[in-house]
Amino acid sequence: KGTLWSTSAILDDKFHQLLIDVHRSFINAGADVIVTNNFSSRKIRLIQNKVEKKFKYVNKKACELAIKARDISKNNTLVAGSLPPQNGTYVVDDRDIKIIKKDFMEQAQIIKPYVDFFYLDVITSAKEIEAACEVIEKLNMPVLVGLHLKKNGKIASGETVSEIVKKYKTNNWIGLIGACVSLEIIERSANEMSNLNIPFGFKANLWNIEEPLPVHKFNRSKFNEVGKNPNDTMGKREEITNEVFYKFAKKIKEKGASILGGCCNINPGHIKSISSLK
Repeated sequence: KGTLWSTSAILDDKFHQLLIDVHRSFINAGADVIVTNNFSSRKIRLIQNKVEKKFKYVNKKACELAIKARDISKNNTLVAGSLPPQNGTYVVDDRDIKIIKKDFMEQAQIIKPYVDFFYLDVITSAKEIEAACEVIEKLNMPVLVGLHLKKNGKIASGETVSEIVKKYKTNNWIGLIGACVSLEIIERSANEMSNLNIPFGFKANLWNIEEPLPVHKFNRSKFNEVGKNPNDTMGKREEITNEVFYKFAKKIKEKGASILGGCCNINPGHIKSISSLK
């Protein structure tokens, strides 16, 4: 539904059981961690879709549904709280850092009581890393940092992974991953990450293009834009079967990766195929 994406399923309670079932399908496939379904529940998207009054509700409910799925499964699965880019996706947030920090803080404070750690979910610029890490330090929570890497192995604002770690790493970091990136980009980045003395890995996407298109770089004067579904604009790599994904994950694990997972278009079958790599 416009730029609400899967937040639509939180706003309509008839889909809550579906969300629980989806979480459980990944838990049953062997996932050690599930991520709260609030990637598109950032305030700017709710404002754009005229449901900003639901900001606290959708973020809290995303956590509650994840916890319910975990509890039903009677599993020790961890719940990671999604802290997504606070403006557009796959693009640099060029707003004042104080505004970015305020947005991160508002979302983080809502989900903190429910999650085991924060997951910086597909972050694209150094400014966002700086803002989010300051917020997380104040809240004294562990964080898994997910960087969205381009074909050149850098984030959209131009920094390498090594530069980000050197400048922004805090004691709260529990790991670093390439987030929502293609298998090819992950493989090219693995050697650099393996030299950073920090647990590393990936959440792979299966978009049909190696570098996702910038989507929803918001303009406050254009909140009437409908927004496109990325599943329609970027497609899916049908050739990445469970077996292909297993062989890929095994190769990255042999390079030292200890965090193996999936993002857009990855299904429980893919996760089940790599669960034996624990």
